[in-house]
This record gives sequence, structure tokens and C-alpha cells, in this order.
Amino acid sequence: MKTTNKNKLFVSCEEAKHICDKNQYGEASFLEIVRLNIRLVYCKVTRAYSKRNTKLTKTIDKANTHVISPSDKEVMKQQIKKKLSK
Repeated sequence: MKTTNKNKLFVSCEEAKHICDKNQYGEASFLEIVRLNIRLVYCKVTRAYSKRNTKLTKTIDKANTHVISPSDKEVMKQQIKKKLSK
């Protein structure tokens, strides 16, 4: 992204959303976090996006979901096929 010297701390709404996503995963740099926080001060849309993003992340973390291993999944498929063929 090309910015002028006087706008290095101000980012577009789209760039702020991208930084927000990176920040959720701990991938945002210090300068990006500063830019995001400046945007959050004056942009209602970015604040709403950030709030929804945080809420979604917390909900997913609370769900404590587990992934079925490929081998267990295959066993389940075979069991279903066996029951359906009866």
C-alpha cells in the first residue's frame, strides 16, 4: 500500500479490517496495532467490525470444538456403510 508521509498513521477502513484480522491471530506489528487503534477512535464501522470479530473469536474459543482425526473419520464412514447395507 502506498501512503504519503503525513498519512502513515491513518489507514483505510479496508486496511483497518485486515489489520484487525491479523491482530486477532497475533500477526499484526506494533505499528499496525497503533494504526488500527487510531482508526478505532474515529471510525464507527471499524469499531463495529472489531467488536464482532472479537466476539466471534471468543465464541469459537468457548465452544471447545475438536477435530476428528482422518483415521477416526474413515472408521465412522465404514460403520455407516455397514449399517446402511443391512
